[in-house]
Amino acid sequence: MTNFIKQKAKEIGFDACGIAKASYLEQDADFMKSWLAAGKHGEMAYLERNFEKRTNPSALVPGTKSVLVVLLNYFPSEKQPSDSLHIARYAHAEIDYHTVLKTMLSELENALIRAYGTDVVNSQFQHTFVDSAPVLERRWAQRAGLGWIGKHTQLIAPGIGSYCFIGSLMLGVELDYDEPIADRCGTCSRCLQACPTNALDGTSIDARLCISYQTIEKKGSVDASIQPNLLGFVLGCDICADVCPWNKKWAIPHRTEALRPALNLYELQKRDWQELSAEKYKAMFQKSAVKRAGFSKLKQNIAFALQK
Repeated sequence: MTNFIKQKAKEIGFDACGIAKASYLEQDADFMKSWLAAGKHGEMAYLERNFEKRTNPSALVPGTKSVLVVLLNYFPSEKQPSDSLHIARYAHAEIDYHTVLKTMLSELENALIRAYGTDVVNSQFQHTFVDSAPVLERRWAQRAGLGWIGKHTQLIAPGIGSYCFIGSLMLGVELDYDEPIADRCGTCSRCLQACPTNALDGTSIDARLCISYQTIEKKGSVDASIQPNLLGFVLGCDICADVCPWNKKWAIPHRTEALRPALNLYELQKRDWQELSAEKYKAMFQKSAVKRAGFSKLKQNIAFALQK
């Protein structure tokens, strides 16, 4: 079954697939408790909920024995103008990546059920996940042998880098498991040095200082202390990933048609962002991940990024 899963994942279009034995993530649980207690999650109160489910896949999906993890490269073939404003690369696609990955995961699940029966999953519970449920996806990707978690807290996958989406499927069967990959960041600290807000300390991230959090998750305005450090980013941030030597070595354009860029995204200049109307926003981003921030917050972020 393991070979079938990996071959089918490749046929569907995933760039990597690994499998980890489901177990309680004790070290991650201890870390999260201290991280949350320090308030580093900011306003993201949802991270405090479903704690047991977040650290134990069997509590999330009863009967889970294996965690199937897939990666999908999203590094675009084009760049936004260097002198324009920027949105993080994960949001360049016209279609929200959640939709793309869930569709692909559903195809993989259906292929498994056809081949091995309905008992491979617990259909009474949600069992496919893409960045929107209490699942420590990067940790499971690491345990599934797909990469290691860098000092910028992102997964770094050999041959891909960190510009990849992670999806997971909880399975109720024992499989052949992959071995975790050792950390290969060594003494490099370029991501820590490049972060303009000092959100990274080498072992964790303080979301309150992170440009991505400030421009997307934070309900109110970007903090006054952060506004001068946006460096042109109006939604998300790629600074720490851009300087990573592994991304410079491995990042190549994705091959997924469903991740085609939003219309005219790479033509937008600063003036276009400044004059972005609700109608233009809807035409470009109504189906994309950009909508998470909303039009009002995006316009506010644009105003802050244009300040001298």
